[in-house]
Amino acid sequence: MLEPQALAAGLLAEVLAGRNLNEALADLWARTPALTPRNRGAVQDLSYGALRFFSRLDFLLQALVARPIAHEGVRCLLLVSLYQLNYAKTRPYAVVDRAVEAARAMDAPWAANFVNGVLRNFLRKKAELLPRADAFEPARYSHPQWWIDRLRSEYPQDWAAILATNNGHPPMTLRVNRRLTDPLQYLALLQQAGLDADLLEGGAIRLKQPVGVDKLPGFADGLVSVQDSGAQRAAALLDLAPGQRVLDACAAPGGKAAHILETAQVDLTALDKDPSRLVRVAENFRRLRLQGRLIAGDAAAPATWWDGVPFERILADVPCSASGVVRRHPDIKWLRRPTDIAQFAATQRPLLASLWRLLAPGGKLLYATCSLFHEENEEIVADFAANHPDATCLPLVNAHGQLLPDAAHDGFFYAILEKPC
Repeated sequence: MLEPQALAAGLLAEVLAGRNLNEALADLWARTPALTPRNRGAVQDLSYGALRFFSRLDFLLQALVARPIAHEGVRCLLLVSLYQLNYAKTRPYAVVDRAVEAARAMDAPWAANFVNGVLRNFLRKKAELLPRADAFEPARYSHPQWWIDRLRSEYPQDWAAILATNNGHPPMTLRVNRRLTDPLQYLALLQQAGLDADLLEGGAIRLKQPVGVDKLPGFADGLVSVQDSGAQRAAALLDLAPGQRVLDACAAPGGKAAHILETAQVDLTALDKDPSRLVRVAENFRRLRLQGRLIAGDAAAPATWWDGVPFERILADVPCSASGVVRRHPDIKWLRRPTDIAQFAATQRPLLASLWRLLAPGGKLLYATCSLFHEENEEIVADFAANHPDATCLPLVNAHGQLLPDAAHDGFFYAILEKPC
């Protein structure tokens, strides 16, 4: 069986060719059912790490070779190995030896000697190469230059901290199902299970160390879900009340929809364009013992699914660049292109306009993204308000419209639009 180093290199090659990391991982697990949990964790750590620091690793690799490496498998093996030599606790000689063994299994007779020479050369020149990498912004911050420039322009005080946070590990945060228990009771269950955690604003619980969901007390019985604390703000911002007719317009995988149902006895419709993604929503509802209406339909084309009865609350958690959650999905940094942001905005505008027509007089619509870029956030809401005199943008009580990623939560944007009675 292939070593984690080689498997991670294969995943890196797939992502650099344009594939989503989660999809590539799912396919790999299906192909390698005999992979031990320990090796599976190692593969995931190596692939995530190599993607987090890809541009820095690529800079170092280019400095070590005389010409571009035509064999993508060899190139990605070297990138993963450089990640280990820079960031992992594995002894350098073990990293080099395993990389050489992996190279011997490739369809390139020259690969083993080449990999051995490049990695040993790096160890000799490391002290010289790292300052050179720091002098080149994409290598220093491990983000594309256009991304760095955009954040620096839009967040002149915070851009460097955002980039650093993006390259860290995300917190594992829990949402307690308040129909079944409460945060303090669940904290006690965690302590009994030997899991350290702390209580965050709004009742979210952050674990000191991530664990598998099978280790969480009562997870299978619906006591708790894994959800970022920033994402948990949506249900409170909707100002829910029993009996309201509520629409989650882009519901999959169902975290926010489930939180809405846990918060209030409402009549919820969970809508998603992709029927296969609603399967996950249904699974979450069953585990959490919740009831909601699931509809496969396009939020931008309500005539194909809407029954004509207005909604008193609408959550428009729209498709976006996901620039606020890249520490959870490091492939996003390298899959996105500068032109993608305008394309997302072009989708968000008509989506918001379509959903506004479904909102009852006196109702509230929560516009949400997991993006940091103004073009998808403030500019969308400002343009909408300018073209819809019946829309009032409400102030957010005890909240910020733009959440920047930090130790407690990922990056999110929220805006509440109210329709007059």
